[in-house]
Amino acid sequence: MATATLTIDLDAIAANWRRLDRLTGPDVQTAAVVKADAYGLGITRVARALAHAGARRFFVAYAEEGAAVRQALGEGPQIAVLSGHMTGDTEMIHDLDLTPMLNSLEQITRHLEALPGHAFGVQLDTGMNRLGVEMLEWQAVAPILIEAGPELLMSHLACADEPEHPLNEAQLRTFLEMTDGTGLPRSLSATGGILLGQRYHFDLTRPGVGLFGGMPFEGAQPAVTLSLPVIQTREVAAGEAVGYGCTWVAEAPALIATVAAGYADGLPRTLSNAAVLWDGDTPCPLVGRVSMDLITVDITHLPEVPRSLDILGPHQTVDALAEAGGTIGYEILTGLGPRYLRRYQEQAQ
Repeated sequence: MATATLTIDLDAIAANWRRLDRLTGPDVQTAAVVKADAYGLGITRVARALAHAGARRFFVAYAEEGAAVRQALGEGPQIAVLSGHMTGDTEMIHDLDLTPMLNSLEQITRHLEALPGHAFGVQLDTGMNRLGVEMLEWQAVAPILIEAGPELLMSHLACADEPEHPLNEAQLRTFLEMTDGTGLPRSLSATGGILLGQRYHFDLTRPGVGLFGGMPFEGAQPAVTLSLPVIQTREVAAGEAVGYGCTWVAEAPALIATVAAGYADGLPRTLSNAAVLWDGDTPCPLVGRVSMDLITVDITHLPEVPRSLDILGPHQTVDALAEAGGTIGYEILTGLGPRYLRRYQEQAQ
């Protein structure tokens, strides 16, 4: 079989949620961010595993993602939509009982007029300059909105993965200035913010990448293994090149394995001549360029030709692979391609 296998450990994801939940106080609720198809790992199976672990509130990017979570979980859990109430979302928000996090005066007007009495939250811009109601706008509409009873006031930290960055404290001060005295539930922290400590936790936290084994949550259990089948091997003489552009030339006779995966499967070309794959405990360098469907790996030092090689697993996390490619773990996770055969590991529930 030439299809690579992506193994997703649902028990590890659930354990990571529980660990992050324990890092906050007993009065702090821990939600789960499952946007982008649960960071590429499958929103239906992941959401169900997290719900079984105890998550009762979920965050998605778009209303369509909220529909997938609602279909997976049924009635009960709250599903918050980070993009807010967009044009054309009204029926879906109403029928599926989604909670839009309103980001602008336009969205506030749309929601209160179209769905009076329907649950909503408000996202505040505290310095990231991406989404959210700004300070002067908030001061103008806060009395009306507070009376309407938003379920949550939230903001998002821009530099939480850098604990010493001054913007963390600046955003915290702004968030307090905008929300103190409202009497409403508040949320400021995703995974990185949880690790900044209790002052950043407020009433609800929203871990995302930490659930799936990503940094900055160093205590996370790895949640994915990606095994790539070896299609063919060939002997390469010293001085011969491998792959497009002749970017790798053998210095000595070598045995090269051609492996089934490429940039169409989420392995960026920046991994060319930089990444490592693993045969058990033995590293094997990726040589030559990453192409659309294939990569080539030097296995000269192996005692026998393996059936597959791991590019993600116990010896190489998503963040380690991302570092080799000059990117971040988020991009590796969310880019894992649809051609992978996905297998889920989970103890019988």
